[in-house]
Amino acid sequence: MGTNGSRPDPSTLTDLANARVGGKVIFATDEWFAAADNLIEDDEPKFDPDAYTTYGKEMDGWESRRKRIAGHDWAIFELGLAGEIEAVEVDTAFFTGNQAPRLSIQAAELAPGTTGALLALRLRGAEGRGDDGRMGLAATAEELAAAEALGSAAWSEVLPMTELGPGYEETRRHMFQLPAATGRVTHIRVNMFPDGGIARLRCLGRVSRRWTEADFAPGAPAVDLLAVENGGTAIGCSNQHYGHPKNIIRPGRGVHMGDGWETARKPGRPAVLKVGADGLVEAPGKVAFVIFSVPKKKNKP
Repeated sequence: MGTNGSRPDPSTLTDLANARVGGKVIFATDEWFAAADNLIEDDEPKFDPDAYTTYGKEMDGWESRRKRIAGHDWAIFELGLAGEIEAVEVDTAFFTGNQAPRLSIQAAELAPGTTGALLALRLRGAEGRGDDGRMGLAATAEELAAAEALGSAAWSEVLPMTELGPGYEETRRHMFQLPAATGRVTHIRVNMFPDGGIARLRCLGRVSRRWTEADFAPGAPAVDLLAVENGGTAIGCSNQHYGHPKNIIRPGRGVHMGDGWETARKPGRPAVLKVGADGLVEAPGKVAFVIFSVPKKKNKP
């Protein structure tokens, strides 16, 4: 639901906000039932009907309390990879009646280090709280003042206020194709109207790395142009039955067998494999393939 336009297949785009590529929460007004960090986790949301915390029902997402003061809840995220957002996916899984009824997203490109002090305040607030982290907390007056100083209320609106369905299987996933790419952004502001919960948020787009003189200096280390952090993307493949090939260009090692690219076995393969005259096993059939797109160094200084 919520799809508009006919832009490229979102599965070929990179989730710029994902925690696996460095995305992080900088600020959130209220995280009483569930911390905003969950919103950008890489895995699918989970639900245990018997799990409760000190603060209420355990939910795998970001959930605030019912609003009892003026305004609405909002959060600021730093993208793990700066780039141009082309689509947004919002998942309200398991928030069935407590989902945020409406949402909007704003975005901006900020200079490196702009939000460092605000992030430090957030981390300080979670010190000594163990697994609770920011759960059970609301922003302090100091945190709110520092967040408002960023002027995020005036950032460009990339997704206007939009209604969200409850987190049942048939209504949980909302894919919004933006009318046009945002231009390069580094931070987003997520607004919930007025409060509630969201399980996952994916900011799908294309990485836009700022190359520096040092990247092209004599003796500089070789650059992996396929790496997602440098703008590599998987734009097509012959088969992705068990996993999308974009998994193999993400940073770090795979977390398990499913965190990679694996094709389905060909049902028409020979019942018994034979060795040919050249000493190699004969395995007739088409070869599995993937097509990658590598970035142009358009930002070369």
